[in-house]
Amino acid sequence: MNISTNYTFTDDELKGKVILVTGANRGFGRAMTLDLAKAGATVIMLGRDLGSLETTYDEVVDAGFVEPILYPLDLEGATPEHYEQLQKDVLDNFGQLDGLIHNAGIIGTMMPIEQYDLKLWYATMQINVNAPFMLTQALIPALNKSDDARILFLSSSVGRHARAYWGAYGVSKFAIEGLSKTLSEELEKTNIKTNSLDPRRMRTKMRQTAYPAENADNNPTPESMSPAIVYLMSKQSSALNGEQLTLALD
Repeated sequence: MNISTNYTFTDDELKGKVILVTGANRGFGRAMTLDLAKAGATVIMLGRDLGSLETTYDEVVDAGFVEPILYPLDLEGATPEHYEQLQKDVLDNFGQLDGLIHNAGIIGTMMPIEQYDLKLWYATMQINVNAPFMLTQALIPALNKSDDARILFLSSSVGRHARAYWGAYGVSKFAIEGLSKTLSEELEKTNIKTNSLDPRRMRTKMRQTAYPAENADNNPTPESMSPAIVYLMSKQSSALNGEQLTLALD
């Protein structure tokens, strides 16, 4: 299902909502953080690089949007205890969570499975699959406190149609699609809606790593695509559950 990026939202569209975004410090995560805060949400910015988190935080505050919350955490090294503490912090400070956006991820390397480095495979699967699983598991109790919650997994076309040499990244996105669909079935009778999203191509460092010969100027900017994230966190998308969504290149 295609989702238009030409969504016009109001400054109070997500007023009172608390939304956690992983990888909120750069690229698409930064762009969606700015738009979610502009729409009135309190964004919990989770990322491993405190410096770039603070830079994006300053951008949000300087723009006059709702002040976000910084939550430094390295998803590669995070333990169950870290996620238990995060659950406690969210419930103690906000009482609920209205949105969880799994945006953080690494691309690993492009090579045949036969030659794939084992340590890099484990690191990619840890960040792209195991961390979203543990984070979601820990935060379902907080999401259940909301009367209209969303879980959104950022996926990829290579997680829906296999492509040679995409290695751990492609496999991790297939796993994310399965996790998203399973959760949508398990949480069907709750107020939590779960979907996956292929953001398509955009002007990010990850895209540049994957396609170094591509002219990046031909790709849309993350800022031009991020209004769709506000839509997917709003009541306007309440009918969507268990869907494989794709951003339309309007």
